[in-house]
Amino acid sequence: MSAFKRSGERRMQWTALVFAVLLIGSSICSVFGNSVLLLVVLFDKSLQTDTWPLTLSFCLSDLALGISVMPFGIHNSLFQIKGYASKSALCQGSAFSFLLLQLASIHSLTWAAVDKFTEICFALSYAGIFSAHRVKIILASVWAYSLLIAAMPLIGFGSYSYSETKFLCVPSFQPSSIGFNMLFMGLGIIIPILLMCSMYGYIVYVAWNQVRRGTFVCNKDHCFYVPAKNYFKSSIVMVTTIVCLLVCWLPYIIICFYETLSGMESPQPASVFATWLVLFTSTLNPWINSMTQTRYKVALRRRVNKIRQMFQHPRKTSLPQCTTILPVCESNNSLASSPSLPPSPQTNNGAQQDLTLA
Repeated sequence: MSAFKRSGERRMQWTALVFAVLLIGSSICSVFGNSVLLLVVLFDKSLQTDTWPLTLSFCLSDLALGISVMPFGIHNSLFQIKGYASKSALCQGSAFSFLLLQLASIHSLTWAAVDKFTEICFALSYAGIFSAHRVKIILASVWAYSLLIAAMPLIGFGSYSYSETKFLCVPSFQPSSIGFNMLFMGLGIIIPILLMCSMYGYIVYVAWNQVRRGTFVCNKDHCFYVPAKNYFKSSIVMVTTIVCLLVCWLPYIIICFYETLSGMESPQPASVFATWLVLFTSTLNPWINSMTQTRYKVALRRRVNKIRQMFQHPRKTSLPQCTTILPVCESNNSLASSPSLPPSPQTNNGAQQDLTLA
């Protein structure tokens, strides 16, 4: 029994170490990716459309996850924390933040998918459907709903507790909390994921129909043919989004239902891996949902070029200043040495040419 116990403890230590390493990488990548997306959107006015607050919402949610919840899990796994007091403010606050930010992120992504779906499938009435005022109402509803669900365990409907198998304070997946868990997983996670997968799947279906028929896009000057590779790239992005959503959330959903209905904890490696996948979505979201789009790539490239020019501009301008000052000094010296000589017509023509070029 002692040998079996030692092997189990050794396995738990390795699992905790792997989980900490994965969370460290995910936290760094999440903070970097969401910070890049946030800066690109804030500094590029062309991206600030009526619906850009939806992007800002899931970007801030994922950034907060990378700054607050992930470091908490890293600390617990590295120091092998066995538990917190049931009413600990740190544990309750961390679990509240985990649930609030995850719900806000996934519902903001869902409405961003609805926005994209409406823009493609209802292009003529899109401007009237998604106005700036309606987007503000949508975001207020998303955050109010997320806040309400996350606050329920604090007032007695459901509970938060520290999970040794997840190294985090999370909703308690126990039969006593079956009502809250079904509400949280059903309305908060499963339905938004199904909606996103359905809308992205229909967009892919429409794109492939356009490829078979061929598409012409017209503006006020002329019409031009849209090549099939454009639709192919968009389809790849949509399919990748669907696959990532399912891969990252299905293990966590299965574990939630298993622990809630059976009353038993799942194996630690499976629980840790499922929890990491859910947190890893905050790293994938900015790149899959925004930075793969052409307009975001162009804005990022434009911003990088401006930063590069800021560092290169002083070195480029220093050389012309020296070359332009020297001829002036020489001409002044020559005039000072021979003041009686009249200016020649060729010199005036050269000056006029320099002025014209300048």
